[in-house]
Amino acid sequence: MTSSRTFIRMGVVGAGAIAQRGILPHLSQPDLQERVRLQAICDPVPGRAEAAAARFGVTRSFTSYEALLSQGEVDAVSLCTPIGLHFEQGRQALEAGKHIHFNKTMTTTVAEATELIDLARAKGLRIVASPGEVLRPHVQQIKKLIGEGAIGTLCWAVCGAAFGTYHEAEVFRQGEDVLSSVDPSWYFHKPGGGPLYDMTVYVLHALTSVMGPARRVTALSGTRIREREFRGRMIPTDADDSTLMLLDFGEKLFAFVYGTPAGRVNNGVDYYGTHGAIQNLNLNGHPFDYPGKEVADQSPGGSSLSWTLPHVTGVHRILGEQHVFEDVMQLVDWIRDGKPTPVTAEHARHVIDIIESAYRAAETGLAQDLVTVF
Repeated sequence: MTSSRTFIRMGVVGAGAIAQRGILPHLSQPDLQERVRLQAICDPVPGRAEAAAARFGVTRSFTSYEALLSQGEVDAVSLCTPIGLHFEQGRQALEAGKHIHFNKTMTTTVAEATELIDLARAKGLRIVASPGEVLRPHVQQIKKLIGEGAIGTLCWAVCGAAFGTYHEAEVFRQGEDVLSSVDPSWYFHKPGGGPLYDMTVYVLHALTSVMGPARRVTALSGTRIREREFRGRMIPTDADDSTLMLLDFGEKLFAFVYGTPAGRVNNGVDYYGTHGAIQNLNLNGHPFDYPGKEVADQSPGGSSLSWTLPHVTGVHRILGEQHVFEDVMQLVDWIRDGKPTPVTAEHARHVIDIIESAYRAAETGLAQDLVTVF
């Protein structure tokens, strides 16, 4: 940045559902223009980037990612693309001197994540990898309560997520124009598809924010639903959609984590100890206090924990995917103000290690030692 410009020029890569829900509506708001501005957007679908640029006031639009990097005049990019593309696109961005926000998950393998982390460090560039569950005040309060012995000796935890038909039913996929007919097929294909990379990643970040790095994993995994129906078309699937994991945190402390095609046993992460349990936002059956609870309680239905995030104020509270917006702003603050964020690429790499090792454990029938920490 020059001394005459104090805002970050953001490029958005992909104009599909997550960009339309979580990036473009937020970053186009007037209250952010002194800090970050939408500079460029690209999407390979003809007309999609142009339509998104017109709707959200983006300066430049491209069908080519390479053109965005070379001609978009951006300082940073948010990768709103299929997870299987993240490694190569991230490497290209770093080689071009751009900071990166990764929408979950950063990569699909530890080796890929390490290469990007090392390259960013060598070039003095910043990476923020969603999801930033560590930012949430209730997650930090759970860690504090457990550390203080509120449920006695912590014995085990359980968390997970299920696909259902969420992606097939999203509003951005039901229309006829280029912005509302986004194909969800990639969610069901390797590499990068399946509920672990897409949904379970959230609770894995929350779990490890509280319990620290896992040491070992074993799992059963496979593809249960062999075809998905989308608008009358059948999609053959090959990504694992049913995975049950056991994580070992050392000292005989374990967690059960799942990513499945249907069914859910809880919301968030539940922790069980010798003197009670923390289940969702309840300690031994009663709501516990956490910083910002009074703000969250004011949200519609009293259920928006994202209202407690530092940048989710004003109009941003009525826009979608508030946690994604928060992660983008963590990168903006880091670049602009030199303010490091706890949403680290190293933490994201450890969660990738868990997922990759779980798949390997299922293939081999052998428990896998994890090789990363954060």
